[in-house]
Amino acid sequence: MHVAVGDRLHVQGRVVGVHETTAEVVEVHGANGEPPYLVRYDDGHEALVFPGSDAWVEHPKS
Repeated sequence: MHVAVGDRLHVQGRVVGVHETTAEVVEVHGANGEPPYLVRYDDGHEALVFPGSDAWVEHPKS
């Protein structure tokens, strides 16, 4: 997975009743756009994440 600052990271819920979470990538700590990423969730919470196979990236439209 390769991302850039400003991309949106989506993570699917793993259990019934848990919805998808979405966060904006604010820093890329790995080489060449690879994890880990510092992300900011819609509620303002920030976390350092290593996305798994349940995650996908939305690149901003130009």
